[in-house]
Amino acid sequence: MGTAVIRSQAQVVDGRTEAVTGDGTLRRIDPRTVAPRDARELSRQFFRRLAELEEGTREYQYARNTLIEMNMSLVRFAAGRFRGRGDDMDDIVQTGMIGLIKAIDRFELSREVEFTSFALPYIVGEIKRFFRDTTWAVHVPRRLQELRVELAKAREELASRLDREPTVAELATLMNITEQQVVEGQIAANGYNSSSLDAALTGDGPENGEAVLADFIGVEEEGLRLVEDFHALAPLMAELSDRDREILHLRFVEEATQAEIGERLGCSQMHVSRLIKRIITRLREGMLGELGCA
Repeated sequence: MGTAVIRSQAQVVDGRTEAVTGDGTLRRIDPRTVAPRDARELSRQFFRRLAELEEGTREYQYARNTLIEMNMSLVRFAAGRFRGRGDDMDDIVQTGMIGLIKAIDRFELSREVEFTSFALPYIVGEIKRFFRDTTWAVHVPRRLQELRVELAKAREELASRLDREPTVAELATLMNITEQQVVEGQIAANGYNSSSLDAALTGDGPENGEAVLADFIGVEEEGLRLVEDFHALAPLMAELSDRDREILHLRFVEEATQAEIGERLGCSQMHVSRLIKRIITRLREGMLGELGCA
């Protein structure tokens, strides 16, 4: 059906499907109806005509868009190799389309190579770049991403030879790199996958119930509770007089006694006690949003 349609649209001359009319213009065809055995020959004709057209003209855009649509099967073929990687196939195909478009824009018939052979490396390259740049759970320098791949190959080769897991030194020797670089590559591999802190974990018994990953890792840092207080306190401290700030510094930073502070300020220990109480009350009311109400 598809072949019959395209041949009726393009015209058959000496057994070949022609897409160019006698006056050199392109026949209008529906790329969706092009059979694979016709697409190769039609692509040559469209590329030949594309080279003669001025970029930006309506016919140039038609030829380029038709080439893209006629060769989408190459993208689907390449994307199929990455099925099962966990990513949406639509995203993979869309990424592969970028490679196809780059290949079309750079292809020249003078290369004397089939377009399919020329385009596939572009398509696969874009898809691999997509996985390399988007599947890492954390940002890892490209140098370490590539080292991780080479390290995995070396580990597999040595494991099959030695019938055991290779050591860091053995990996370094095989790869002709330092042991430190091997360790860096192994650490980088940890950034490839991650688990959500909300990931559900099922207990060993019914009495354990269900918990989340965050319940089992890390500890609560008490100091973090003070961060917000420090931010709220800073502007209030700035409003104090130099003398009040000095009193607080002596008492709570240098840990001087009230009597020692009184000696330095020339006042009694009782007066220092009242001053400290007044300053702290003012700061407390300010942090509670009640400054000026007392």
